[in-house]
Amino acid sequence: MLHTCARLPGTGHRLQRRHLAPLFQRGRARSAGIDPARSIAEAATQAGIETAVGFFTPEFAARLRTERGPAAIVTANNVFAHIDDLAGVVRGVRSLLAADGVFAFEVSYLVDVVEKTLFDTIYHEHLSYHSVRPLIRFFAAHGMELIEAQRISTHGGSLRAIAQLRGGPWKVGPSVGEALAVEARLGLDKAESFRAFGRDIDRVKAELRQLLHGFKAAGKSIAGFGAPAKATTLMYHFDIGPEIVDFIVDDSPLKQGLLTPGMHIPVLGSSALAERHPDYLIVLAWNFAQSIVAKHGEYRAAGGHFVIPLPEIGLI
Repeated sequence: MLHTCARLPGTGHRLQRRHLAPLFQRGRARSAGIDPARSIAEAATQAGIETAVGFFTPEFAARLRTERGPAAIVTANNVFAHIDDLAGVVRGVRSLLAADGVFAFEVSYLVDVVEKTLFDTIYHEHLSYHSVRPLIRFFAAHGMELIEAQRISTHGGSLRAIAQLRGGPWKVGPSVGEALAVEARLGLDKAESFRAFGRDIDRVKAELRQLLHGFKAAGKSIAGFGAPAKATTLMYHFDIGPEIVDFIVDDSPLKQGLLTPGMHIPVLGSSALAERHPDYLIVLAWNFAQSIVAKHGEYRAAGGHFVIPLPEIGLI
């Protein structure tokens, strides 16, 4: 979902994270959203953020500016990687922003994907895998300037980036140079870095399969926890199917009672842990491993074990 926010008086002229947090609080600013998913747009509108159904295009941005005026902030968290026409979206953002406005977005960061072997975040929904060096050139080609590039922990490692119109009032923060240095150290502009990435994936695959097959050979039962999109990538690439995983537990009622894509492993509610008590749970939603382990202490106290597949294989 992409949001725009009209000016919030009294924030001064220093762009800081604390200024972004209250912008969508009711009564503080006029805001609007757009999302192509009708159900999500309707839910957001009912929650108090008026949200249109559709795609963010230059035409939509021009209409929104005419109706509501320029935007102080445009946000697009965990959506910028899903867009086919990135250039069109940025043209729309550029036309919608006020002279001192900013575009703030979060995406999975290629540095974390490579450094932590987070290959399972690569799937059909993600059309782009972002790093700072090409983003600088991309925004420059569209009359904008990248001014912040902050690393955050979301989804195993994400990039929170902020851009402004070329020649805008905000100074380029040190985070941009710091990110460029990290990317250079990892050699993200070199093919060999990605060959090494492939070898790291193969190493984790071999280690995890050896561990799981050892459990099965000892007569132990294995289930999965979490049915995110990334689980499909991981299970197929690592050849982990119904011969290893008996069922998958997910706390979302929207997924319970369904089957995983292709492998047709049943997805059940968390009550299955007490009813069927698998010996091992492989945490497929590994980015939430800490909270999952904490929430299901009874399973662990009864002798259950958690297997964390990424970023490094762990056994709890």
